[in-house]
Amino acid sequence: MATQEAGKMIPTLDANSARRSVTELPDETLIARIRAGDTSGYETILRRYNRRLFRVTRSILRDDDDAQDAMQEAYVRAFTHLGDYHTAGNFGAWLTRIAVNEALMKKRSDKRYASRVVSPLHDEDDAMAQVPAPDASTEDLAANGELRHLIEVAVDRLPEGFRTVFVLRAIEQLSIEETATCLGIPAATVKTRFHRARGLMQQALTQHIDAAGPGAFDFDGPRCDRMVATVLARLVPSVL
Repeated sequence: MATQEAGKMIPTLDANSARRSVTELPDETLIARIRAGDTSGYETILRRYNRRLFRVTRSILRDDDDAQDAMQEAYVRAFTHLGDYHTAGNFGAWLTRIAVNEALMKKRSDKRYASRVVSPLHDEDDAMAQVPAPDASTEDLAANGELRHLIEVAVDRLPEGFRTVFVLRAIEQLSIEETATCLGIPAATVKTRFHRARGLMQQALTQHIDAAGPGAFDFDGPRCDRMVATVLARLVPSVL
């Protein structure tokens, strides 16, 4: 599409092209626009970081609804405090840190968490809790091949100090340095917690596999009945 001005054709963007161009802008450009009064770019920020913020807040709260509440508060707080953001090129970490703090505040203030409040930012390197063996429901899930759910169950059962690090490193695939910045902990601590979290995850998934293994590739119920009926039907005229 183009417009004509003084004998020249000037290209213009249609609505879809304009939206695509905005979504491709880097964080710093969007933040500059928002600060200048063009708040429409904040929608792109939301869509860009929704998955990361959900994952990190849920790793702390272990509840989908509570995680989304914390996300909303983080987005609002970040928007109203954009003037405090000064670390160019690190907006994602700044926003993630706000979300982590919102999740922690929600956890401390909610009575449901009162008996088990432990900040994932505390040093728990020596608090090696064991991931429980799978229960019957997760065995069934394993037998049905729902690997993603099995992983989510195992992540939820990680000790708090390791869970958030594992989510950011293994699931969100942030670097060691990015994870350290998001959580405000040393890179060495990130390395240690991630290493131990992976060990616990391997242990947990091995337990799931051991429990579900005997049921893999099972052949019973209707499939078994159909096979028996088919074979017998073929044999009856000539053999039986």
